[in-house]
Amino acid sequence: MKIALIQSELVWEEASANRKNFESKIKQIDQQVNLIVLPEMFSTGFTMNPSAVAETMDGKTVLWMKSMAKEKNSAVTGSVVITKNGNYYNRMLFVFPSGEIQYYDKRHLFTLAGEDKFYTAGIHKAIVDYLDWKICLQVCYDLRFPVFVRNVENYDLLLYVANWPKVRTNAWDALLKARAIENLSYVVGVNRIGLDANNYEHTGHSQVVDFLGNYILEPQETEGVFVVDLDKNEMLETRKKLDFLSDKDVFEIKT
Repeated sequence: MKIALIQSELVWEEASANRKNFESKIKQIDQQVNLIVLPEMFSTGFTMNPSAVAETMDGKTVLWMKSMAKEKNSAVTGSVVITKNGNYYNRMLFVFPSGEIQYYDKRHLFTLAGEDKFYTAGIHKAIVDYLDWKICLQVCYDLRFPVFVRNVENYDLLLYVANWPKVRTNAWDALLKARAIENLSYVVGVNRIGLDANNYEHTGHSQVVDFLGNYILEPQETEGVFVVDLDKNEMLETRKKLDFLSDKDVFEIKT
């Protein structure tokens, strides 16, 4: 699977400006890719003001994602502030080239920033089937909670989108590698760069880690589009040789 990671600054609470920025970057991709990954809350930044920016599943940003997916014949994913029935969700959308949408609502809300006071937590784990790959969707703070993402579904790829600040970059790098190693899975992490409205600096470190914890794409600190090609067969052969997942603990997550 060929994946494009887009690392960029975000304009605070200005969805139209962010869509324009990402559209420019997407259109610059000069090769056929299967999946385009955008950061967490890519249209607004990590805002605790959802009432001012929230969109519906028929809103401009979702329609834009559908348009980009169709134009590039590639799935597009990233998280957006979505409202439904009076609740707000940090929702990671996975938009297929056909326009079909699957999604994951962030389960672990970032209490340190008060995210739990403004957003409703998701309940269900989301595994997307796409081009014979099983892809697990996760958002930022979820990275710190390995139990929820334990690979009991034999997924092939673990995706994290984030607004992860510079001050905790060491944790981001270490935990992405840990998730790859313990789950024998490819891991892709896409983060933003730049200063947000709360004066938190972000240095990106978007990266791709293989199923043994080796870098396919080392952490990046500049704005850009980074394309990687992942080999599922290589991962499956490694799982046959190193069948660690068969020894995993059996457990139940209460919702």
